[in-house]
Amino acid sequence: MNFSRRNFIRSASVLAAMTMNEMQSMAAAMEVRTNGNTVADNDDAFWDKVRVMFPLSKDLTYLNNGTFGPSPYPVIEAVKEGMMENDMNGQYGNWDVTVSKIAKFVGARDEEIALTHNVTDGINIGCWGIPLKRGDEVIITTHEHSGNAMPWMNRQKQHGIVVKTYTPASTAAETLTRINDLISKKTRAIGTPHIPCTQGQILPIKEICTLARDKNMFSIIDGAHGPGMIPLDLHDIGCDTYASCSHKWMLGPKGTGFLYVRKDFQDTLSPLTVGAGSDNGKWDLMATPVVTGDYVGNAHRYYAGTQSNGLYAGVVAAIDFIEMIGAENIYKRLKHLGKYTQDSLLAFGDKIELLTPTEERSRGPVNGFRIRGTDFQKFFGMCSQKKIRIRGVNENGLNSLRVSTHIYNNKQEIDKLMSVVKEAIG
Repeated sequence: MNFSRRNFIRSASVLAAMTMNEMQSMAAAMEVRTNGNTVADNDDAFWDKVRVMFPLSKDLTYLNNGTFGPSPYPVIEAVKEGMMENDMNGQYGNWDVTVSKIAKFVGARDEEIALTHNVTDGINIGCWGIPLKRGDEVIITTHEHSGNAMPWMNRQKQHGIVVKTYTPASTAAETLTRINDLISKKTRAIGTPHIPCTQGQILPIKEICTLARDKNMFSIIDGAHGPGMIPLDLHDIGCDTYASCSHKWMLGPKGTGFLYVRKDFQDTLSPLTVGAGSDNGKWDLMATPVVTGDYVGNAHRYYAGTQSNGLYAGVVAAIDFIEMIGAENIYKRLKHLGKYTQDSLLAFGDKIELLTPTEERSRGPVNGFRIRGTDFQKFFGMCSQKKIRIRGVNENGLNSLRVSTHIYNNKQEIDKLMSVVKEAIG
């Protein structure tokens, strides 16, 4: 998308309706276009201009991107324009543009991308679509979001599979060892997250998928926190499926997601639900007996029916926004803020229990921690009173805290959080 006046205005009347923040955002867009150049991760002047492009309330310190990422103005405007085009002209379809954009963004082919509403949709397709029988084993972590835990536990209840768990270790090598030690002759799949939602550890996903392939197992990956945080090449990772969303690190519209299904895996993975678009059009209800049609020869078999033109126009705009700044620039900035958060927490010594590894390859912009002697819910309440948004983590009884930063954040906001940590400790 061309980030110029036409992305913000369609007429003089729209210009008149623009807020001052939107006008400032339009000006900032001209200044943060990098044209492929490198931006320093500590160039605060540049990243302050990026912040202007978000409608975040100035009295809110938002450190919870791991739940969802606020969309910048160009994405919001693209959603509005897409809906207006739909309702003015009766436009229908046009989702192939979004599929192609996503495929290029994550290192896949167009025919390997299915549009979904969220990560949970994609995980369920992977979970229920692989051929498993009673007694077959699936490996997941003890740090799962309910969106990845519940589908596997539900299939355990319905079909009698066995769910086995491992706890991610402080190093990538030890994590791989723990997974390998769980594998038996009955293990058929690894359903692990790329980055657990609880503490943001970047797992050695390529090695995990290689291990699965070498052991003749399926790799069904929860990729909620991958795209937009880490530059991806799903072909290089080598997974069978990768479920993700657009509303976290991609900064796209809420209610949008996608599922990658490796092309030569599509005849193995059965669709969960089907409808218009899932078939090849060669079916005949007048025949006796009824002739059943076949699936379409791409990942469209995994999604069907009407999609939102406006929302998926917003996904395209979100990818354009990331590419305007540069995915590598964003990744380095996120790592920079993540390390600053880690270092700030570690400065409190034994008063803090850091749950996220400090190993370079395993850390990112998400940090999980506990404050010794302070209930996590009490601290969450202290932050809320000061209009600091973080996340309490009660999954699997972890009872911890999570802070997740994106490109709209700065060190001053992290320092503000640390002042509350100091208050809790003191």
